[in-house]
Amino acid sequence: MDTEPDPAPLHRYFLLNKPYGMLSQFKGHPGAPMLCDLGIEFPEGTHPIGRLDGISEGLLVLTTNKKVTKLLFQGEELHKRTYLVRVYREVSKATVEKLRSGVIIRIKGNVDYQTTPCEVELVPEPQDLFPAGYDIRVGTPFSWLRMTLTEGKFRQIRKMLTTVRHPVQRLIRVSIEGLELGAVQPGQIQEVGEKEFFKKLRIRY
Repeated sequence: MDTEPDPAPLHRYFLLNKPYGMLSQFKGHPGAPMLCDLGIEFPEGTHPIGRLDGISEGLLVLTTNKKVTKLLFQGEELHKRTYLVRVYREVSKATVEKLRSGVIIRIKGNVDYQTTPCEVELVPEPQDLFPAGYDIRVGTPFSWLRMTLTEGKFRQIRKMLTTVRHPVQRLIRVSIEGLELGAVQPGQIQEVGEKEFFKKLRIRY
């Protein structure tokens, strides 16, 4: 007996490696590099999920499905976002423990906020990482950290590291739950099927 093929998905899902200096939006800032400048023909209604600021790099999720933002970031279940961060000067084990436990940062409304516990570890300099799209001052000590958070206050990682006197030189989001940047190069995309997308994000749809 013949079976009908599965219907085409209503929505599409993309992983983008957002380059340094590009805004996570398609319009609104004339003269600034935006997603519309990538030269990629996204389907109508595509929008970013979980934005990165202009000077951050790495994994940006885009989809035509308007429900994903609420499912991923506004639900009761927390979801992990992992970043590779290069910072000025060598980071001590004591500082790593302090970051893990939570530090005080200033958030919207000029309010002091204690960050929730997170995963932080010192890691070797990544050897297979794509080059930075800008010059990083050489000749000064630095460290690489791998940080995994389940919350995302505005510029939270930058503020946390400024608090412990290790300003960020480079900030790259490498994964959101099971969705990983992998070998996707800056300015390039990888399309993900709907079932795989929701399975790797650990959200039901």
